[in-house]
Amino acid sequence: MDIRQKTVNTIRVLAADTVQKANSGHPGAPMGMAGMAYALWMDQMQHNPKNPAWKNRDRFVLSSGHASALIYTLLHLTGYGLEMDDLKQFRQWGSKTPGHPEYRHTVGIETTTGPLGQGVANAVGFAIAETMMAAKFNRPGFPVVDHRTYAFCGDGCLMEGISGEAASLAGTLKLGKLTLLYDDNEISIEGDTDIAFRENVGMRFEAYGWQVIRLDDGNDAEKVAAAIAEAKKDEERPTLIICPTKIGFGCPAKEGSASSHGSPLGADNVLATKQNLGMPEESFTVLPEVYAHVAQCMEKNEKAEKAWDDMFAAYCEQYPELKEEWDAWHTEELPEDVVMNDELWQWDGKIATRATSGEMINRLAKLLPNLVGGSADLAPSNLTNIKGGGDYSAENRAGRNLHFGVREHAMAAICNAIALHGGLRVFCGTFFVFSDYMKHSMRMSAIMKLPVTYVLTHDSIGVGEDGATHEPIEHLAGLRATPDLLVLRPADGKETTAAWLTALTCGLPTALVLTRQNLPQYENSGCEAMKGGYILSDSEKETPDVLLMASGSEVEQVMGAKEELKKDGIDARVISMPCMKLFLQQSKEYQESVIPSNVRARVSMEAGVTMPWYRFVGLDGIALGIDHYGASAPAAILFKEFGFTVENVVKAAKEVLAK
Repeated sequence: MDIRQKTVNTIRVLAADTVQKANSGHPGAPMGMAGMAYALWMDQMQHNPKNPAWKNRDRFVLSSGHASALIYTLLHLTGYGLEMDDLKQFRQWGSKTPGHPEYRHTVGIETTTGPLGQGVANAVGFAIAETMMAAKFNRPGFPVVDHRTYAFCGDGCLMEGISGEAASLAGTLKLGKLTLLYDDNEISIEGDTDIAFRENVGMRFEAYGWQVIRLDDGNDAEKVAAAIAEAKKDEERPTLIICPTKIGFGCPAKEGSASSHGSPLGADNVLATKQNLGMPEESFTVLPEVYAHVAQCMEKNEKAEKAWDDMFAAYCEQYPELKEEWDAWHTEELPEDVVMNDELWQWDGKIATRATSGEMINRLAKLLPNLVGGSADLAPSNLTNIKGGGDYSAENRAGRNLHFGVREHAMAAICNAIALHGGLRVFCGTFFVFSDYMKHSMRMSAIMKLPVTYVLTHDSIGVGEDGATHEPIEHLAGLRATPDLLVLRPADGKETTAAWLTALTCGLPTALVLTRQNLPQYENSGCEAMKGGYILSDSEKETPDVLLMASGSEVEQVMGAKEELKKDGIDARVISMPCMKLFLQQSKEYQESVIPSNVRARVSMEAGVTMPWYRFVGLDGIALGIDHYGASAPAAILFKEFGFTVENVVKAAKEVLAK
């Protein structure tokens, strides 16, 4: 057996050992994809384990994240810092090798994967980001941004709708540096894929505008490497390489069987596999010559980075202004001219928060040249267009406006990868009700703590005539329940400014929930909104009679109620609560100063389900909201019919005071 085959077999048995030791995991896919992995990681991919953060490295995405034992094995063999003991702690508490690959947790993992299909869309996002950065920074003779994106996917990934959304867009955008290697093993958890998946995948991708390379044996590393090299020649089309493999390759009892998908092979079968493949029988054994061979394979990548470093140094000398921009684009901190810019806070007249957000995007775009984004075919309604920014396309990589088409789920996952790539600040938009379509990608944003800004407009029954299907009801509660996702629902222009600056500085994904209908500007709103909740209009007494709380458009109703209650001698404090999560992160002293515990007469109003507000109104308070679906009618009529009126707030306030 030559050293290449010995290394491939080492990947197989080491993955099998890893899963067996944990008595949990997925051995079959790593064993089947070992030849593909060798071809890419040892032969074709540009990466340097000695510097995992090299800016011009190729990006690798394991979309079939359940096959994590494969990438952990590769990270160990190639020298990314995973030790053999880390493999032995697979799926255990505190280990560097969790059940699915996690960004930030394990060095060398470019993105968290596991939910099938997400990684395909992530790969599209990485490829888009590469072209945008290249258009900005490359100069003749200085291709400082020149890397490729590779992803492994399986049958399950290609069954998920998100992969179709992303692949369709990738073909349209002619992302020629994107290569997807399809582990075509024809097995899923329930058995042969023939029971639910009979389509011609190659023809589907050809229809998307991809180059499709079909192999007769995906277990043959040399054939896979040749196919990857062939893919690099086509600069006009992304490439799908169909690699027919056998799940559980090498295991006499389980090769090609669904039983090898999600369960350990069993000690006897692991031993039989090693004997069948001619490998050492002792667990977690890597022959010295295999380590030496892999190290030799990595030498070319060290040389490639050294050559890039030399080129980049010359580039910086010749283009010092671009070097300065490069550094600015790669920092997470906001420039001083953004933080200290009073003009960002200037607003006049009644205006919808979707419009103030649209204006903020354009104000910020002038100050942040690396701010990019777009919408799921709703930019004229979301107001997410950067004026004069140009449209990103296959013909114009310098465009700042991304057009995702009606593909919300892929849009969010693509934006995750644009954020992961580095160098760009990214936002995306759709109607709030359609956040359901992209919820899982938003959840992945939160898990990875990625600074993606979600512009979610048409935030309530204020949508009006479009009716129940387009009126978000439960969505605020659902997104607020998502850990590490900030949900901000501003009440006016200054609160919208605060929301955008929070999004750009918090280091977390943010959802800006914005109105279709016009709202007034408030004298006392402003940067205090960045605390999540604050006193917008205080009582005249030291201790208010009643607390009136709201977010977004309903602040107008509670402000009106304050004035009506005053006529009856009732002194109210109005609290604007644009972000519950941020408010609850403030000190107990601050929270008490805004919502004093000795004032139990409390009323909240929000055009969504009432559930999130009971934490703030307490046992004696009243939460006014809508705990049923909406209807089709003009917005003003819906607000009146469903009780979102000044009169209803006044009535509730008097009711709680009478208790």
